[in-house]
Amino acid sequence: MFKVIALAVAIAATTSVAGAQATSTVSKSTVKTGTVAKRHRTMKKEESQAALQKEAKISEETARATALKEVPNGTVKSSELEREKGKLIYSFDISVPGKKGIEEINVNAIDGSVINREHESAKTEKKEAVKEAKEKKTK
Repeated sequence: MFKVIALAVAIAATTSVAGAQATSTVSKSTVKTGTVAKRHRTMKKEESQAALQKEAKISEETARATALKEVPNGTVKSSELEREKGKLIYSFDISVPGKKGIEEINVNAIDGSVINREHESAKTEKKEAVKEAKEKKTK
């Protein structure tokens, strides 16, 4: 009886060790291949506008109306649906008559709330445009 139990324990131990070795071997070989690294790089690609629009719960028109409520008498100069700091947002650059620079209003594309309001001078806006152009080139 004890011999049968000892044999069963030995078989179980051998199987678990062999399984652990097989798993670690597969992991090591997977890490060494270049395909894993390539796969990770492709996942970092910029999300398409179509994919972002599918994820958005409110329309651009609704977000635009919300942004314009924040800046009375303003005119939308540009708009963009983007992911910023992990949040899906509509970003609106709004000019105000008689005021230099623009107001940037960020509206949450999921619940329609205003996330951020920031005044940008012409100089700041130009720096931001240069930075975005560099980011697009590197992607």
